[in-house]
Amino acid sequence: MLHSSCHNSAQTSVIDLFGIMFGPSFFWRDLSHMAAGPKPFKSYADLCTLLEARGMTTANRNRMERKLAQVGYYRLSGFWYPCRRFKVDDYGQTVICNVTNAPLRDDDFTENTTFEKVFDLYLFDKKLRIALLDAIERIEVQVRSIIAHEMGYHDPLAYQNSSFINPKQTKNFIKKDGSIGNIYSDWIARQNSQVGRSKEDYILWHRSNGIVMPFWVVIEAWDLGTISKYFEILKASHQNRICRRLNISSPKILVSWLKEINILRNRCAHHARVWNQRQSSALVVPNGDPYFQKISLTTDGLNRIYGMIAVIWYLVRQIGPNSHWLLEVADIVNKKPDIPTCPFSSMGLPDEKGFQEDLFI
Repeated sequence: MLHSSCHNSAQTSVIDLFGIMFGPSFFWRDLSHMAAGPKPFKSYADLCTLLEARGMTTANRNRMERKLAQVGYYRLSGFWYPCRRFKVDDYGQTVICNVTNAPLRDDDFTENTTFEKVFDLYLFDKKLRIALLDAIERIEVQVRSIIAHEMGYHDPLAYQNSSFINPKQTKNFIKKDGSIGNIYSDWIARQNSQVGRSKEDYILWHRSNGIVMPFWVVIEAWDLGTISKYFEILKASHQNRICRRLNISSPKILVSWLKEINILRNRCAHHARVWNQRQSSALVVPNGDPYFQKISLTTDGLNRIYGMIAVIWYLVRQIGPNSHWLLEVADIVNKKPDIPTCPFSSMGLPDEKGFQEDLFI
């Protein structure tokens, strides 16, 4: 395999990744020297012509143009990306990007790539996102309620009391840029900002009447990321009580799950592609747990949506033992469009037999 520096669409993907990770200011400050000028604007009709020239076919040109107008060329490009041919060198070897260590792609599509199949994949991803959000909402509400109850029991103002926080998280440290950081102080500022911006009636009532807000009030203004971070910085004794309520053996596991669920929740809420996305970190799962032993997640499964489904179902069935959510998800996954370059393994499934719900029971 030949290694090559990323350029064209591959370079754009790397630059986009840094922008997502560090914000747009990072892109313009540190990566501007990597970026070529913007691509020229094209009309919807021109974009259809471009796709056809690259080998994508359609049975209905007017619908193709209409869907590009409705959804956007760039959003849909993530769904037809797996259908693009691999770039090969003069010896027929796949060219590997030096930056991402992933195979580079040509602009041309593989044989039999149709717009209809690509758009079906987009609709499949949409159905999956909606189902995931339904379960994540239940988990978020449950975790919020448990933390409020467990911490409010000890002190209605526990969220303001650093004695509940792991001392390591309250110490100052030097950041890479030389400035002083403090994880707990940063968290306090974040939760103060969210409560301060809230226009919910219960927040406004406490504020207008000069009543100090107890834990079970302020936590309703926190987003899932703030809740996740609060759990992460708590002392182990408080973490363990919360974990026991969810039948989780270790705080390390719940920290991992909440982080990844929050990232997935944000992707779903912003309508970003989820079906074949890799996670930021591999999931931590309990050793020796019969549920996870039966599913037997592979390394790839721990890094993709299949593993997230396993974790989400583990939590949902603690909340609602009679839930049919898993059957709904299994039905969605098994109706994934049949595109040769978009296999079930891209979701982290162990084989191409589809989603086997009996493993989760």
